[in-house]
Amino acid sequence: MIYGYCNACNKKYKVESLPRPDATRPCSCGGTIVFGGSPKESKEGSEGGAAASVAVAAAPSGAKAGGDVSASDQEKVRLIGEAYRKMRAEIAKKIIGQGDVVENLLICIFAGGHCLLVGVPGLAKTLLVSSLCQALNVGFKRIQFTPDLMPSDITGTEIIQDDPQTRERIYKFMAGPIFSNIILADEINRTPPKTQAALLEAMQEKQVSIGGKIHKLEAPFFVIATQNPIDQEGTYPLPEAQQDRFLFNVFVDFPAYEDELNIVRSVTSGVGENIAAVVSGAEILEYQKLIRRAPVSDHVLQYAVKLVRATRREKPEAPDFIKEWIHIAAGPRAGLALVSAAKARAILRGRYHVAVEDVVAVAHPVLRHRISPNFGAQAEGITSDKIVDKLLETLPKNA
Repeated sequence: MIYGYCNACNKKYKVESLPRPDATRPCSCGGTIVFGGSPKESKEGSEGGAAASVAVAAAPSGAKAGGDVSASDQEKVRLIGEAYRKMRAEIAKKIIGQGDVVENLLICIFAGGHCLLVGVPGLAKTLLVSSLCQALNVGFKRIQFTPDLMPSDITGTEIIQDDPQTRERIYKFMAGPIFSNIILADEINRTPPKTQAALLEAMQEKQVSIGGKIHKLEAPFFVIATQNPIDQEGTYPLPEAQQDRFLFNVFVDFPAYEDELNIVRSVTSGVGENIAAVVSGAEILEYQKLIRRAPVSDHVLQYAVKLVRATRREKPEAPDFIKEWIHIAAGPRAGLALVSAAKARAILRGRYHVAVEDVVAVAHPVLRHRISPNFGAQAEGITSDKIVDKLLETLPKNA
């Protein structure tokens, strides 16, 4: 008996014989069944390129390659993969190292979500966002959050003006900096909750309500907020409800030794390169549509939902350590975020079908701000990241 595994959904298959040792077959989910190897080997074999990822070789005669993948979608997968590599290369002109942070930020953008960057001052969080905007060729505005910032300073306000013809006084709306494609909310936890909340409607509904009128925001629209750790002096921690609006919470750590050496060398030498625009706003919207309609097998969906439900201590499927450590569990929005981000990661890497490994890769930035350890766990040094680590080790991936 010969065993095989699908490179998209990890489903196990068995056959009595094969026409040749390297034979493959199409899976019902649209992926490719690779025989004679472990699930890990099967998945690694799918990483070879976009052609393998859409299962062209495994498609039956006369069928669309990759199951439901049309020829135009295959071409778009190739184009977005090329654009992704070019964007990373352009951003690398200004940002040295921080590869995982850059990847997570791009995944968040193409998944249509908002991102929260957390790290101590001086780690080039602001430079990273401005470099990204140059590579994306979209509108960009920066809002420096301070303790005296008012909501109207972000959204805009109505002012009274004299009409030059009728001589009557009329209200005129003066748009605030929120009216742009990418908003950098710099040091968002430096301002009180009232001003932080001014972003909520814009982030969720893509609109601003002022003076009884609704003002739509131009698409694409993203909020990228930077935040210093909450133990820094003079900060206002974001409420859990507002943190949940962010698709990703990305932790920006100190650079490695070689990266830091190159940073000091390049910045102090005064030599720099300009970042070229790679993707336009219209292309971002088109790629987002492609990502939204990417197929996801039931196996991957079930894994994402089980991972979220395992954080709820009152549920019977929750592990014992969750019942001991968890104070706040993840809600249904976490499951939506896991699947959306996993889709974006797969497409950016040239794979049209989402695998469990994509869900695992985005689990930390999706869940770390949506779960909270209780006081007992915090006293033992247990963080949300450690809880996610243990969940990923405990929850079976091929069940």
